[in-house]
Amino acid sequence: MPEPSHIAAPPAHYENFPVASWLCPPHLRPPIAAIYHFARTADDIADEGDASPDQRLADLRAYREELRAAARGSVPAASRWPYVFGPLAHSIAQFSLPEELLADLLSAFMQDIEKTQGGGSYADRAELLDYCRRSANPIGRLLLHLYGVHDAEALAQSDAICSALQLINFWQDPSVDLPRGRFYPPLADCARRGLTRESFKAFMPLADAPPPQEAINLIAVESAWARELMAQGAPLVHRLPGRAGWELRFVVQGGLRILDKIEDLGFDTFSQRPKISKTDAPLLAWRALRMRRQLPPMKAPLR
Repeated sequence: MPEPSHIAAPPAHYENFPVASWLCPPHLRPPIAAIYHFARTADDIADEGDASPDQRLADLRAYREELRAAARGSVPAASRWPYVFGPLAHSIAQFSLPEELLADLLSAFMQDIEKTQGGGSYADRAELLDYCRRSANPIGRLLLHLYGVHDAEALAQSDAICSALQLINFWQDPSVDLPRGRFYPPLADCARRGLTRESFKAFMPLADAPPPQEAINLIAVESAWARELMAQGAPLVHRLPGRAGWELRFVVQGGLRILDKIEDLGFDTFSQRPKISKTDAPLLAWRALRMRRQLPPMKAPLR
């Protein structure tokens, strides 16, 4: 039986963390699923298939116009994405979801396309975090909005968790991103290790040579940065009540588990991509249960 037009389908993509799982408060599963499908579909427009950069940007602009309509409570009869904007319009009306947070996500996806098309990079960590502010942080803020949590400390902790998750995805994915022309390591961090963007063309995944130690060390340092950000935000799990807090525990632990797997690979994510699997579930559950105010440090010192 098909889902009603105001209910989003269950998530189908691989993620490092649960989305609208049974841990989520039941009345919030539909809006969370609607937000997820809005973001995931936009990400697919920006990333998947063989469309040209110009066509992707045009599609995202059309997507933005449908968001404007959804924020006014309507879905165009000729909507290209009714399965996204039907549930989203319903959730915006029911829960007063802020349109500007949803629009920030589209801004980040468009920036990704433009930077890739122009061979762009991020000068330093501040510039990369500004991207995270729009590509990841809105999701956490939308969830806090649904939970009725609005204080500055909670928002800052949520931003730290979401930025950490985005950074973890970057350091998990160079084997995928580099062949696509996407380059996320801050140039200032690269320069400290004698690397430039051009350096990465000489080794895997863009060439047959193994990655040099300088590139491995770069991933190690960037992973430590992501872990520090996650530690800053993790106390939020103790502030969210009931199921919401428990789901956030699994989100945090999913990100940390990827960092563990990156470390277990010797920080060589140029050669292979670590992933969460079903066999990680017992460990994630145990760590979520045992979460304390401070998270453990990395297992090995940085070189």
